[in-house]
Amino acid sequence: KQWYQRRVAITAGEMMPFAVVGSREDVKVGEITVRGREYPWGVVEIENEQHCDFVKLREMLIRTNMEDLREVTHRKHYELYRRGKLKQMGITDDGAHPVSLQETYEQKRAEHLEELQRIENEMRQNFVNKVREKDLELKRNEKELAAKYEGLRKENNEEKKRLDEDRKKLEDDLAAIKKKKEDLERATAEQANGQNTKSKKK
Repeated sequence: KQWYQRRVAITAGEMMPFAVVGSREDVKVGEITVRGREYPWGVVEIENEQHCDFVKLREMLIRTNMEDLREVTHRKHYELYRRGKLKQMGITDDGAHPVSLQETYEQKRAEHLEELQRIENEMRQNFVNKVREKDLELKRNEKELAAKYEGLRKENNEEKKRLDEDRKKLEDDLAAIKKKKEDLERATAEQANGQNTKSKKK
């Protein structure tokens, strides 16, 4: 197998650079439908080795070097990905000391629960503070309303007292006017009676 891979690699190296034509369209050539590109001067079949090196390139990349690709992916790319993810989680893996996922999970879980507890305590404290502020505001508004009510009550009592005084003064004035009217009527009647008496004596 290694001899075959080396031979294929030598053959592929001799054929480089590859002349590759790609296409996703099906073209009809005679009675056969092939994958290729159609030009005014003819059709280029991508899987025809006489037209391009697509088949050779595919053979080299997918079939011949697939095992190497898997090994490199596992040893290099996946390892880099794994260490990057562990680093994001705050875990250092130097390769010498194996990482215990159970211990890491328990540690992260404890940190997460602690953070949740801290957030819950902050939310509870904020709620208590808001309730206290609202209670103080309601008490302040209640005092302001009580003071306003007391002021209005005093103004109403003073207005009522002033109206009572004005009413009493008006009643006194009416009584005085009535008394003057009665005195005037009495004097007029007496004067009229006196004139009548004089006329009779004559």
